[in-house]
Amino acid sequence: MTDARPLGADEATFIAAVRSGDPARFALVTERHRRELQVHCYRMLANYADAQDMTQETFLRAWHKRESFKGHAALRTWLHRIATNACLDFLAKRNDRTPVPSALSDSISEVLYLQPYPDRMLPEDPQEAVVARETIELAFIVAVQHLPPRQRAVFILRDVLGWPASQAAGALELTVASVTSALQRARVTMRERLPDRRLDWRSPEVSNEERGVVRAYIDAHERNDLDGLASLLRDDLRFAMLPDAGTSVSTAKDAVDGWVSGGLFQRGHNDWRGIATTVNRMPAAALYLRTADDAQHRLFAIAVLRVVDGKIAELTGFAAGDKPWLELPPTL
Repeated sequence: MTDARPLGADEATFIAAVRSGDPARFALVTERHRRELQVHCYRMLANYADAQDMTQETFLRAWHKRESFKGHAALRTWLHRIATNACLDFLAKRNDRTPVPSALSDSISEVLYLQPYPDRMLPEDPQEAVVARETIELAFIVAVQHLPPRQRAVFILRDVLGWPASQAAGALELTVASVTSALQRARVTMRERLPDRRLDWRSPEVSNEERGVVRAYIDAHERNDLDGLASLLRDDLRFAMLPDAGTSVSTAKDAVDGWVSGGLFQRGHNDWRGIATTVNRMPAAALYLRTADDAQHRLFAIAVLRVVDGKIAELTGFAAGDKPWLELPPTL
């Protein structure tokens, strides 16, 4: 199923590149869509590295299918269709070897493959960037992962990208009735997964209040001030440290007890430094740890914070040393 539309400049340039048979010219035309496609794949997969791979797979599939593009749909639409199906193929394989999130749990730790997304890789186009900012927050990404893959694709195409039902049906080789039914079910799940106040999207910019909480969070680490750190946490804190399984806790006390038992706060033994940053358009702290037998502070983790009324309501930690795409200095 295709859109009836006049041939646009982007499509005409693409068709000319196809007719030239020049891979470099083809790559030049499609490359401008990379960031938007990568964010789309990240929404589908929740994993930055996999999203990179599937974006590249999209370009490879597009090259092999290039002769099939006639300009009846926008090039952007055509590429998103290919990317969506590449992700669905990938998910079919990943779900065979990785447990999918429980339908009864909305815990971040259930999504063991979740990775942070660097803000610098969001789309540069203002209109595309607005959509990306509103649907890149970790809680949204996690909630989407609780949808079955095809239902997930329908929800993203319809409610995130704004495709009409007929277009989404054509991309997924479904009937319009099937797409409508899948979207209704997906919306119910998303409403259950996201607290009411989260349905009104947060400001795309980090607020002064959030910056202040990040500074206080880093300062508490640098002073080994466990009481000060605990005072920043809401009592009903939700905490997870990925990729470790089973680290999700539901109270501030549980989190603090875990940090103590894990030896992360030992005055005279552990020396912390931190820098403020953002990922997934959320405030974050990159934490560096120098142990007693080391001369340098080494990148340890990145803590992504959701701040509510001046306190940390959600804290998602990621081991950061193995994520070069975050472009954080390895030592301080």
